[in-house]
Amino acid sequence: MSNDDNRRKPYPGNRAQGAGRRVYPGATGGGPRVGRVERNVPRAQQVDDVPDAPQWEGDAPRGPRAAVHHGSAYRAPAGPRQYKRAPSEAGQAAADPTDDGHLLAGRNPIREALRAGRPVEKLLVASGDLSGAAQELIRMARESGAVVQQVDRSRLDQIYPAHQGMLAYVAAVPYAQLEDVLAAARERGEAPFLILLDGITDPHNLGAIVRTAECAGAHGVVIPERRAAGLTPAAAKAAAGALSHMPIVRVKNLNRTVEELKAQNIWVVGTAMDGENALDADLSGPIALVIGSEGEGIARLTLEKCDRTISLPMLGQIESLNASVAAGILMYEVVRARAK
Repeated sequence: MSNDDNRRKPYPGNRAQGAGRRVYPGATGGGPRVGRVERNVPRAQQVDDVPDAPQWEGDAPRGPRAAVHHGSAYRAPAGPRQYKRAPSEAGQAAADPTDDGHLLAGRNPIREALRAGRPVEKLLVASGDLSGAAQELIRMARESGAVVQQVDRSRLDQIYPAHQGMLAYVAAVPYAQLEDVLAAARERGEAPFLILLDGITDPHNLGAIVRTAECAGAHGVVIPERRAAGLTPAAAKAAAGALSHMPIVRVKNLNRTVEELKAQNIWVVGTAMDGENALDADLSGPIALVIGSEGEGIARLTLEKCDRTISLPMLGQIESLNASVAAGILMYEVVRARAK
């Protein structure tokens, strides 16, 4: 075999050098970058269909790029070798957490919110010596029912650097009055249907319960001021818009509210492991359904004030359900009883 035969033969169908190639605009250094082109694709289409091709600045045209034919390659028009890139997420400025209105930073905004009666869920105060003005704000917050918590200044810095030693979370929507909720139910000619939450501390559970209550036709959700989740942004997100339609009542004393409801001929039904089977119970008529906390359930004194208790049968190895799941099942048992 001759030396000529030992030479590597071109692959059948190979084009002449330079044919069927295109130049990628924006290449830098070492001359133009050249890439192979798929077969049987028109050259004009090969240039126009380059994915994620940058747009040129300066005199170069916008929109579909014009290509100038130079022999066997397509080349971008001459122009500046710079182009705009989309800003990366890391390069974008962080959103101001106070823009949504749920976070107040600084003493003056917090003071004005408390004076105006805006419902403050939690007040975070930097640990250390507190001035007389700071003590006054803490007193006002506690009188309004807000939870006051002292934290390290570094934690406040992580949330919002310009905090002046204080940050406050306000409710996503205004709270309603219990009397207004009951009046609205009777105006509609419907027996009151309320959900009372005793110590639900997870805002995601609170939001999920509010969402289910709205879907089940409840007239309102009642939550206590202390040792419970409030209408934080996390709860509002979990509620998926239900806060715009479901009245939320915040009360100082849940036991007193239970007594008020019983005085208005509303049956107060609690949830307990030893209660009657909820699938067989009569849940028609005016009713206030009490849902206990995630870990401890309904407080003993509150449970004693309930007219009756119900439970869901546990047929598996797990002894309890998530609070929002159990609440959803029981609410729809009420719906089924009312439909009969």
